[in-house]
Amino acid sequence: MAELLSREEFRAALEEAIKGRHSKSSPFSEAWASGKLSREHFARWAENHYHYVGPFADYLGYIYGNTPDRFEPAKDFLLQNMYEEELADVRHADLLIRFAEACGTTAERVKDERNMLPTTRGLQSWCYTIAMREHFVVATAALVVGLESQVPEIYRKQLPPLLEKYHFTKEEVEFFDLHIVSDEIHGERGYQIVLDYADTPELQQRCLEVVRDGAEMRWAYMDGLYRAYVEKDLRALSA
Repeated sequence: MAELLSREEFRAALEEAIKGRHSKSSPFSEAWASGKLSREHFARWAENHYHYVGPFADYLGYIYGNTPDRFEPAKDFLLQNMYEEELADVRHADLLIRFAEACGTTAERVKDERNMLPTTRGLQSWCYTIAMREHFVVATAALVVGLESQVPEIYRKQLPPLLEKYHFTKEEVEFFDLHIVSDEIHGERGYQIVLDYADTPELQQRCLEVVRDGAEMRWAYMDGLYRAYVEKDLRALSA
């Protein structure tokens, strides 16, 4: 039977659950960082990414609804996160659409669910399922630690090439710049909530399971993009 991990042990185990499947190392991210993608590839990415991150406030809303009032710090964090997604100066999804339009696609195509790959739909569905059905601390571990906390490292790798190799403007890539800062804050706050409220061996172990699952789901989503849109083009270039 699992024993309750100390705060330090649990934090290390959560971080370890992401390693090896961190999406910064996925083939799609590697091709992006090395300058091998085209604006058409980025357009297809944006058309899919919108359907993963666009509903993020919805996922958080379900978690909020499942969080008892006595866990006020957790509820406050979820509200703040939702506010930043939807009600701050510019909606995050609108910044993604700005980038998509700079890549040559349209807002209509981005919002059209028919442009989702099955792997994208799988990630979106997993997020909804976890948010609606799991204990609030488990759902926070999955979506904030397992997924959102990865973003700063991914975008720190992807943002410089967008400016230096692909020649986007700073305004066009504001989506990435914003999330390097905001998701670093969100990710760390998510860690703290999970460390504070996963207070039984069973909750700790379930949190570790869903963090691993989240990393796998995001990797599968990125791998789906690579296989559908990039792999054949890179193979043709090297032939």
